[in-house]
Amino acid sequence: MENSFKNKVALVTGGSYGIGRAAAAAFAAKGAKVVVADFVEDKVQETLNMVKAAGSEGIFIKCDVAKSGDVKAMIAETVATFGRLDFAFNNAGIEGSFANTQDCTEENWDRTIAVNLKGVWLCMKYEIPEMLKQGKGAIVNCASVAGLIGFPALPAYVASKHGVSGITKTTALENAKQNIRVNAVCPGVIETPMIDRITGRDKEVEKKYVDMEPMGRMGNADEVANAVIWLCSDSASFVTGICMPVDGGWIADS
Repeated sequence: MENSFKNKVALVTGGSYGIGRAAAAAFAAKGAKVVVADFVEDKVQETLNMVKAAGSEGIFIKCDVAKSGDVKAMIAETVATFGRLDFAFNNAGIEGSFANTQDCTEENWDRTIAVNLKGVWLCMKYEIPEMLKQGKGAIVNCASVAGLIGFPALPAYVASKHGVSGITKTTALENAKQNIRVNAVCPGVIETPMIDRITGRDKEVEKKYVDMEPMGRMGNADEVANAVIWLCSDSASFVTGICMPVDGGWIADS
C-alpha cells in the first residue's frame, strides 16, 4: 500500500481537528504531501506539525467549502504548490442545531446543507478536472451513519449526509471509466470535538451514545482515517461508489 502514496498529493478538508486531522497525519505517514484545509485556522497548526513530523511536506489553506470562490482557490493553490492532486478527503462538515423538522430554522437548514452537501459537491467539481488531467485519482467523502439511516431532531444534518451518500454514488458512476474512484465513509460515534459538542462531555449523555454501538465503545478518529487511506490506496483499486460504515456495527444492528 505504501507505493500508492509516495510523492502523491492529498487534500483534506476539515483538517484542523478530529477525523480530518487523523486522516492528514495518516496520508503523511504513507508518504503523501498533504494540503490541510479548514474554515477554522488552528493557531498552532497542530495538524500541519503532525504532517511535517511524519517527514512529509504540507501547507494549510483557509477555506469555506460552502463558497465556490474559496474552493476554486484552494484547488488552484494546491496545484500551484505541489503540481498535482491525487487524493481528496472531503471531510469538512457541521452538525447544525438539534430540532424536529417543524422547528428547524431556515438558517440552520441552509448553513448545514451548504457546508455538508454543497461543500462536497463544490470540492468534487474542482477536484475532478485536476484528476482527469493526470488520468487517475481517488476521492473519499465523509458522510455518516446519518447518511444511511434517519435520526430524530437532526433533519438538516440527516438530509445533508444522505445527499453526500447519493452524490458519491452518482459521481462514482460518472467517473468509473476515467480511473477516478469516488467513495464515502460513514462514521458512527467517534471521539472528536464534534461529539464533545453534542454530548457536552456529560457522562450520562455519552453513555447513551456508547450504548447505541454494538461494540460498546466510541470509535476513534484513527480508525476512520485508516478506512480513508485504504479506499484511496491501490488495494481498493476495484472499489468505487460505496458508502462504507465505520460504525462499530451500528448499521448492522438497525
